[in-house]
Amino acid sequence: MHNWFECKVSYEKVLENGMQKKVTEPYLVDALSFTEAEARIIEEIRPYITGEFTIADIKRARLSEIFFNDNGDRFYKIKVFFISLDEKSGAEKKTSVQMLAQASDLKNAIAVLEEGMKGTMADYTIASVTETALMDVFPFSASEQKS
Repeated sequence: MHNWFECKVSYEKVLENGMQKKVTEPYLVDALSFTEAEARIIEEIRPYITGEFTIADIKRARLSEIFFNDNGDRFYKIKVFFISLDEKSGAEKKTSVQMLAQASDLKNAIAVLEEGMKGTMADYTIASVTETALMDVFPFSASEQKS
């Protein structure tokens, strides 16, 4: 089970015209706690940012699944309703979850989600698809563990 944290990083970015502008960009990291999330985002971001940067905000991201796609350059948040039947009343019950798909556009995001959900037996409907401002996602990998 992943614990995702959205971390906002503030720094001075050099624009194409040479001017500097203070920007705050969101990133997603997989961590066990807020403290570990801060340590991980600092470690992941340090090679890409020259100069000083600060972690402006960290908040828990409630995501049930992330579907990666090497061809995608953006991240889309997809609200999915899982449909189940209540055995006692026989009524349909919808359970809402948030998922993230890496894709190049909206149509591709839906295709990435459907490809990722192909092996599941659950009935679901897609309620909404929204492009996020996320710059990158850093999942935890076993190779990062200190021996």
